[in-house]
Amino acid sequence: MLVKRPQQLYVTSSGAVDMCLSCHTEEKLDRAHDVEMIGCSPCHLGNPLAITKEEAHQEMVVNPGDLRIVDKTCSVEGCHPADVHKVKNSLMATNRGILGTLLFYWGESDSQNTDLTVEELIASGHNSFALDYYRKLCGTCHLWKQKNDIPDAPDFFNEKGGGCSACHFLIPETEIKAAESLVADTASEEEKAKKIHPHITAKVDQNNCIRCHNRSGRIGLSYIGIFESEGYGTPYEKGGMTRNQLPGARFYLEIADDIHHNKGMQCIDCHTRNEIMGDGTSYAHYEEQLEISCEVCHSTNPGTTRKNNVLNNLAGTNETPLLKGKIDGVMRPLRPPRPGVCDFSPHKRVSCEACHSTWVPQCYGCHVKQDQRGKHLDKLSLKETAGLWEEGRSYIRYEKPMLGIWENEVVIVTPGCQDMVTVVGKDGKDSGGFNRFTMAAINPHTTQKKGRECVDCHASPKTVGLGEGTIYQQDGKLAFRSMSRGIETSSGRTVPLDAWVDIEGEQLQHGSRPNVRPFNKKELQKILQVGLCAGCHDSYQDPLWTNYTADMACPVTTQAKGRKNETSKK
Repeated sequence: MLVKRPQQLYVTSSGAVDMCLSCHTEEKLDRAHDVEMIGCSPCHLGNPLAITKEEAHQEMVVNPGDLRIVDKTCSVEGCHPADVHKVKNSLMATNRGILGTLLFYWGESDSQNTDLTVEELIASGHNSFALDYYRKLCGTCHLWKQKNDIPDAPDFFNEKGGGCSACHFLIPETEIKAAESLVADTASEEEKAKKIHPHITAKVDQNNCIRCHNRSGRIGLSYIGIFESEGYGTPYEKGGMTRNQLPGARFYLEIADDIHHNKGMQCIDCHTRNEIMGDGTSYAHYEEQLEISCEVCHSTNPGTTRKNNVLNNLAGTNETPLLKGKIDGVMRPLRPPRPGVCDFSPHKRVSCEACHSTWVPQCYGCHVKQDQRGKHLDKLSLKETAGLWEEGRSYIRYEKPMLGIWENEVVIVTPGCQDMVTVVGKDGKDSGGFNRFTMAAINPHTTQKKGRECVDCHASPKTVGLGEGTIYQQDGKLAFRSMSRGIETSSGRTVPLDAWVDIEGEQLQHGSRPNVRPFNKKELQKILQVGLCAGCHDSYQDPLWTNYTADMACPVTTQAKGRKNETSKK
């Protein structure tokens, strides 16, 4: 039987023979990857000289960006040879920070630093109690994950990962509309089966970032003004649950978005290429890989990062510096800090986000259970193994972000994981567990133009780390009565979930780094002392703050006490 042969030899403009083009005639790609220029096989491999589908598709790959094969695709000479080494060493690929911190928190390591990576876990199959938790509940947020690798899983799981494609994968809007028309009743079955070939873009849209950055710190959601709320489904709509739901039936509220998002800025307008893709160094934690800060743009001499790199989208002049949007091309002015406010001397340790982040997701009480009678899908090996994990929370809030100290700077903190771990043995009985509570420093990406009010920090016990409750004087000293009494667990009663420190300055929960801590007793007293005045004197320009000292007495309060004493004598 004769094989039907193509009528011509298909040659790309670069001079390579690629017979894939004899069948794939309608695929439309971005200009940099135009099929007429490079063909199909440089990206998808296979056999470009074959004239049958079966032979052509042998050893073909669907996703050229997959880190398992990217050395043969994206990183070949003439394409992106220097980038793959950087990406494979980036934190989004290694997850070293997550792995090291989890192993340390759960008592399987003496340090938060580890050389263990996702790639090694996949190759070795290495496991432990903590790593089993990671493999089954956390193992979908890394670049080694393959797209569409979990059958019957929700789309938001299967769309994650994909190596280079995790960020640079784009379905053009015009082709999305075309695809929507294909599902009309008038479309044929053949038309409905058509698949849209994605574009590869350097203009990474924030939606690709949010695909992964929507759990844990939830900074992707927070940036666009979305708060994952409690599971009540409120506000109810016509007697039913609200339609505001994230993937996975997670209800949400719409709150103030970050001012940068409100101005139309995308994630990549601030975050640099080396931050996101890596610079080739395998870092242990995110703060080591990051290089931007608020001051990079908002200073008297903007444009240079913490690692002494100049922003590649800096424009304008020294007098009127501008930041060019990497996607929309809009020129946005870089405004310096407000004189007399941002440089207020008593606040010299206060970070920008500590004042300008008016809300932050705070997920309290992480209830974790491993049931050894069941099985659970290992997201790295894609096999079900013994040990069924369940996870839930006590409650989640967004108001009154808590503050703490990181090295010598006042920063925002949020529950970094308040793990209450229980193990159910094969006999169905409680076979142990532990509690490990940690507060983590975070830049929540909820920046607002107007900073927090003075009393939000100086007169709020929750903000300073004491938790919700009442501060009062007892025997001439400050005392505090908490609204919470903690939770009774198999490992004992916990401290109040929102209490990081007590009024005497004793730390009640761990910090996410050795140098992340709550305010000490002296700092608490100073902060709360200012709160007695801040309710009335709520302006930075108020003359009171020019010569303020901690031993100053309020004349209004003093007069009131005097009148009270005179009345009692009568």
